[in-house]
Amino acid sequence: MTGVGRGRRLSIDDFRHESLDEVSSTNVECLARARAGDSGFLWVTAKSQSGGRGRRGRTWVSERGNLYASLLLIDPAPMEDLSSLPLAVATAVHASIRAVMPLGSAAVEIKWPNDVLIGRRKTSGILMEAEKLSDGRTALVIGIGINIVARPDHALYPVTSLADEGVSISPEEVFARLFAEMADAISIWDQGRGIAAIVKRWRAVACGLGEKITVNLPDRSIPGIFAGIDDKGVLLLDRGADGTMTIAAGDVFFG
Repeated sequence: MTGVGRGRRLSIDDFRHESLDEVSSTNVECLARARAGDSGFLWVTAKSQSGGRGRRGRTWVSERGNLYASLLLIDPAPMEDLSSLPLAVATAVHASIRAVMPLGSAAVEIKWPNDVLIGRRKTSGILMEAEKLSDGRTALVIGIGINIVARPDHALYPVTSLADEGVSISPEEVFARLFAEMADAISIWDQGRGIAAIVKRWRAVACGLGEKITVNLPDRSIPGIFAGIDDKGVLLLDRGADGTMTIAAGDVFFG
């Protein structure tokens, strides 16, 4: 990660933050900064987005009162080590949300690979995008949306918001927690070298272990039992007599 030498532990002071009013998307804004030469470790937040999007090109509803944040990293790790970064990001978002929940509230868990759920209802989305820059650097943007006061009316999954769960909090307060938790998680991840510690953290808050799931791939849907993740964060799907299948990317549905 540009700006920090290998072997030096990251600290919260390595990260910067710029707050904007409305942008097309915080991911787009971060990529523009990268093309202009930004050195990374830059958070961009916005009060609303006119063109927010989720995974697979889905629209991400971007009403005011929710959190829209993106983190720009430059050359964050060798390509072969990047696959574990979504797990690290998910643990940071999970810790940020769990910290603001009242005692006795529904369980806060992570659905593979990086959706944070409250009582089995989705409350955040994470979209990671990479681009090779003209100067040879690789820009990686981690986009995070958290439903604080609003949630989409029509979604693929059951959804919720912090307000629905009895939490009264501002986007700025949630972001302050996320800012600190992400610095910690990325430091532990350590350009992929800390994957064992991240996987341990992820497994401790995993949703649906041992349950029936269906994994939707671009070309088919595969049912089975969620048997957890391997030491690199790949999903393990127990197919009974057909053995255990490994899946690197897909959409998980319970039941």
